[in-house]
Amino acid sequence: MAAPEVAALAREVAGRAIVLKVDTEAHPELAAQFGVQGIPNFVVLRNGNVVAQHAGVTPRAEMRRWLQLEDAPAA
Repeated sequence: MAAPEVAALAREVAGRAIVLKVDTEAHPELAAQFGVQGIPNFVVLRNGNVVAQHAGVTPRAEMRRWLQLEDAPAA
């Protein structure tokens, strides 16, 4: 359900942000690193730091807003 929205967002922000999908079954170490306990789980990183994290299905407009955060506190 989230995959088409994530793919559409990736096309919208191409060249300005990297949007990717991680298979947490194939990469459980990443799930553990970011405390992922449910899917979907969205993590926004800026300069290697988590600036936003959200579990659950989210509209593309909200995901887009996460990418526009300037000095957001770590989640």
